[in-house]
Amino acid sequence: MNCYIASCVFTRSFPELSFKIQNWVRGLGDLEIVRCCVPKYKLREFTEQLPPSRRDGWTELPDCADFQPGDTVWSLCHNCSAIIEEQKPGVAVRSLWELVLSDNHFEYPDLSGREFFVQDCWRAHDRAGEQDAVRELLRRAGARLHELPDSREKTDFCGISLLRPAPPRNLKMAPKRFVENAAGKFVPHTPEVQKRLMTEYAARFDGCEVVDYCHYCHEGLLLGGVNAHHLAELLFADRS
Repeated sequence: MNCYIASCVFTRSFPELSFKIQNWVRGLGDLEIVRCCVPKYKLREFTEQLPPSRRDGWTELPDCADFQPGDTVWSLCHNCSAIIEEQKPGVAVRSLWELVLSDNHFEYPDLSGREFFVQDCWRAHDRAGEQDAVRELLRRAGARLHELPDSREKTDFCGISLLRPAPPRNLKMAPKRFVENAAGKFVPHTPEVQKRLMTEYAARFDGCEVVDYCHYCHEGLLLGGVNAHHLAELLFADRS
């Protein structure tokens, strides 16, 4: 089975964009689309937070799938990726960006003349294939890219998500990533401190546009005043 996880959190943050991505995925012809990586996760809560016009379309999707060894799962949610890796050995986990890159008919936006810093995510610090795909997609769109000194495997950034408690589900279902390898992270800070730290972090970009590919990173960058774009916005915003 090939499956695309649409992501509860991403869909809540970008409902219209999420459905555009789902439409593109359906056009590929051989992927099942589900909402989340685990069954029955906050179904009512996430659905009620969507615009009324999108609730029926969301609830029509299966909430999850019975992932088995040999399956391939594509996701843009790093929580889902980590949980499947730790809970479903033998299931291949790939990013949405790698899926886009494999589509030889994908119509890229024209980003020529624009320069971006690429903001990598701590949740995906060890996902070289995803990091490479992000950069290649932007290059194919004509963008000029800049790298931070602490990019790729060195990144320690995930917005304010690391400045507040981790969701209990993540700690339980992906303890290797979110407990064992998360020393010093998920320490609660006040909203005022979160805002200050994000504003300080934003100064490193010196006003340049930034591309991120994590909804938590995106939230933190915007809080800090960064001119940030989620990669999905750049790739899918103008699609039907």
